Amino acid sequence: MALMAECKVFWDEAMKMLRSEYEEKSNLEEFNFWLSVMEYVDCKGSVFTVSVPSRLFRDNLTKERNDIQTLSRYLSDLTGQQITIDLVIRERSQTLSDSDANSPVSSASNTTSATSGPVPKKPAPSAVSEIQSQEKHPLLKTEYTFDNFVIGNDNNFAYNAALAVAKNPGRAYNPVLIYGGVGLGKTHLMQAIGNYAWQADKKAKIIYKTAEEFTNEFVEALTPNSKDMQKFKNKYRTADILLIDDIHFFSKKDGLQEEMFHTFNALYDSYKQLVFTCDRPVSELKNLTDRLRSRFERGLNVNLDPPGYELRKAILLKKLDQMNKSINPEVIDFIAENVVSNVRDLEASLTKIIFYTDVVQKEVTVEIAAKLLKDTLGPEKQLNISIDDIIKAVANHYNLSFADVKGKKRTKNIMMPRQIAMYIAREITEYSTTELGAEFNKDHTTVMHACQKIEESIKNDSQLESNIELIIRNLKEQKKST
Repeated sequence: MALMAECKVFWDEAMKMLRSEYEEKSNLEEFNFWLSVMEYVDCKGSVFTVSVPSRLFRDNLTKERNDIQTLSRYLSDLTGQQITIDLVIRERSQTLSDSDANSPVSSASNTTSATSGPVPKKPAPSAVSEIQSQEKHPLLKTEYTFDNFVIGNDNNFAYNAALAVAKNPGRAYNPVLIYGGVGLGKTHLMQAIGNYAWQADKKAKIIYKTAEEFTNEFVEALTPNSKDMQKFKNKYRTADILLIDDIHFFSKKDGLQEEMFHTFNALYDSYKQLVFTCDRPVSELKNLTDRLRSRFERGLNVNLDPPGYELRKAILLKKLDQMNKSINPEVIDFIAENVVSNVRDLEASLTKIIFYTDVVQKEVTVEIAAKLLKDTLGPEKQLNISIDDIIKAVANHYNLSFADVKGKKRTKNIMMPRQIAMYIAREITEYSTTELGAEFNKDHTTVMHACQKIEESIKNDSQLESNIELIIRNLKEQKKST
């Protein structure tokens, strides 16, 4: 057999060939999660020894996937002899980044796409992974790092934007607004920026606050003692990085918005980084001054969508790995397929399953998991109501065709049902206004206008509210019966 150095060359080439296979199938997300974590160790005779992070990865690679056989075939072709691969579990202290820094596979995968490109390489442990062994920032959670954030096509762009900001605060993108529903990782990414920057420069003044905490401090500073307000202003307007969570809390607070406006300007003009999170696009926030709204929208706005099945499964497996636990793979699939709302619910469901396993000392089956998670899944969450289902239900109620409701006709008898369909979709699904706009062949502002109009009409028309409730009820009943 060739020398060990040559073996490493063969291994790198085989990995590049396998990566190309995944790239052709537009499935680099899966490659990056399952396969890029493998590290070449050595070769003896015709056996290549390769390490993986945990037993979960080893079991998946050997029992559920064909990748090891494919790599063995590639290596056999490259070396001219029959090669087998021995997977070993590496020590926790070992890191992938130390050994893959010069790997052709790693450097090739260190490119990103805003939509469906490969998942970016994780930052070096010196900036992220070792954070827990270093000095902790007083306002940030140590577990909120880029290293702990599971990446997929649903959050790839937001991850890359946050990482770019962390590496070059105040210059790359400023301000950054990360928006999306509850439990999708907005706070995680925001604090990861702070943790990364803090490890790079301990002298940096990094302030993380929820919008509510910022508000409370502002109110406390509104005292007859003028020095209190000056201290408040000095504190926030001299920050190097200001992280404000949940800015939708600023709605209807005029005095607070005025202060936020001036704080924003002071930091922005000094090239200091501003990062915000919100539960929706800023354009959908009501009772926000136009000038503050324009500030929030000035930089980069990125959306975090609910994770798809592959990403949900990857999150569950990474969580299990961190907990050093294992459960029935069928249960993992069941959770990934059925808990679709957000990452928080996903992790809570897994925790409940693990708790049951530890207490009862019994392996959890899919049937047991369904009973344990019945409150999380719930009837409505299991219905998986689509936009087409909603359009059909509205069309049937108003004696219209599906094409009428989804089409472009603007007659009064069609416009109102179309707006009702948009309103119902916004109320009972996780779709954003941008996604709904795409479904109805409209832009997101049209959807926003439709929802607002129906909301106003409901206030003055009890019959309309009854009709909408009837449509929703019939829709759910129909889905339950199918």
